[in-house]
Amino acid sequence: MSLILENIAKQITLTPEEQELFLSKTEVRQYKAKTILLNSGEICKYSYFVNSGILRSFNINDNIVEHVMAFACSGWWIGDMYSLLSQKPGNLFVETLEDSEVVLLSKENQEILYREIPKLERFFRILTENSLVANQERLMDNLSLTAEERFEKFCNKHHDLIQKVPQKQIASYIGVTPEFFSKMKSKLLRK
Repeated sequence: MSLILENIAKQITLTPEEQELFLSKTEVRQYKAKTILLNSGEICKYSYFVNSGILRSFNINDNIVEHVMAFACSGWWIGDMYSLLSQKPGNLFVETLEDSEVVLLSKENQEILYREIPKLERFFRILTENSLVANQERLMDNLSLTAEERFEKFCNKHHDLIQKVPQKQIASYIGVTPEFFSKMKSKLLRK
């Protein structure tokens, strides 16, 4: 069974015919590292599921500072939820950090699948709810935890990314400058 079908099977059961229909509405693509899949200002047309590799979503502010919003590795979904759901231009970039194999599900095909396999609405509702909970938790962490605590939480939650993702992107994700991150990390290592 493919990884995306395993991901779906964690929440709902699809018949073999439904699995085949689902896969027929997706497209698998290979991307080289540092490929931009979505630019800020574009309308997000796809949900991206990572078969292999690592992707990130990020924003660049007016001062040309990157703010990493999310990472996605094998078995995870990523995209610009605001833009995908509203079909308005978004403010996120989606980029591959390493050579990646990604499954693309277009908004149009997702809507077709909702009609033809109604239980997929439940699956994507669960995904959306989990994303909302994770974003709220991250916001609360940014408001109430120290940088060291946020880094420790990141390490515990995403230990597989620590050696694969550039340090400056981890710093951005936890909301500190690369310089502060470097000092904080060396201080933590001395303990």
